[in-house]
Amino acid sequence: MATIKIKQTKSRIGAPKDQKKTLDALGLTKMQRVVEHEDTPSIRGLVRKVQHLVTIIDN
Repeated sequence: MATIKIKQTKSRIGAPKDQKKTLDALGLTKMQRVVEHEDTPSIRGLVRKVQHLVTIIDN
């Protein structure tokens, strides 16, 4: 299955609790950290919730 790389580009400071928990669920704990996940609708939904804090890196 295809994968996507997600990078946290903005700080979680000042973000609501639910967005912080979403970043934790994605495995993003520090800025500039990159994680790789399978490209599923559930992962896309998590990314969309915090789209202002992350970017998707082209493979």
